[in-house]
Amino acid sequence: MKKTPCLLFISLALLFFVLSGCQKHSAINDTEEPVSLHQERVPARDKDRAYDELPLVEQASQTAGTSNETLSWYYVGNKDHKPPRIDIDFPLSDYDAYYIGSEDPLIFLTFDEGYENGYTAEILDILKNNQVTAAFFVTGPYIKSNPELVKRMVEEGHIVGNHSQTHPSMPSKAHDPQAFEREISEVEKSFEKLTGTPMPKFFRPPRGEYSQLSLSLTKEMGYKTIFWSFAYQDWLVDQQPDPEAAYAKILQGTHNGQIMLLHAVSSTNTKILDRVIKDIKKEGYRFAPLTELNPVP
Repeated sequence: MKKTPCLLFISLALLFFVLSGCQKHSAINDTEEPVSLHQERVPARDKDRAYDELPLVEQASQTAGTSNETLSWYYVGNKDHKPPRIDIDFPLSDYDAYYIGSEDPLIFLTFDEGYENGYTAEILDILKNNQVTAAFFVTGPYIKSNPELVKRMVEEGHIVGNHSQTHPSMPSKAHDPQAFEREISEVEKSFEKLTGTPMPKFFRPPRGEYSQLSLSLTKEMGYKTIFWSFAYQDWLVDQQPDPEAAYAKILQGTHNGQIMLLHAVSSTNTKILDRVIKDIKKEGYRFAPLTELNPVP
């Protein structure tokens, strides 16, 4: 019976020791940084190196604060052959984007080529006869469907620019940098395979839709984005504008550094193009290639 107090004392001492050890272990764990079982610790230098090795478009997509809000290109026309006004809250020059090409009396003639409607060969004839070079913005399918026309454009000194592979709204691709890059690089590959030369680095956003992020990604790929300071509703093949009205609209819209957008699917444009070129020249303008773009403040 006298052993009971002794055993009780020993049991209490052991319990105190165990509890003290558990509390000490908990205190140590509370001061450590939690680590997920599915996450490896990566030193800061390794993280930086991984970022540096990303393609440029992936780096750009990680730029904080770059908006991907979809915007539609538009301008407010002026009279008396003055450049139109635009209303955007960031400088286009930050992204190598243009809508006016110079302060000099130059006209930059451009055509969009989403598909062929049978007029491009005649347009090329007219340009050749008037010794004018233009820029043709083509899609990937256009190159594959019209290889001879594309080769002729190059042979006759025209710029063949990039109009994307599938003609999407580019902001819709900007959330996925690799998909965005493919929209442009696939056209490059088709062009180089056909012509044996690299594609000129000029890009026209399909549908005129863009965002600051899409412009940034385009610039990271080495491209200049080419908007326009003149266009009119010429792309509806079953609702073509009256030739005389179209001629008057084009001539009234001329201004220094104008980037003129016409669609090569238009029968009206084809009918009036020779006259338009001749009369614009009479007004003292010179048709210039996009390689003569000069940023306007």
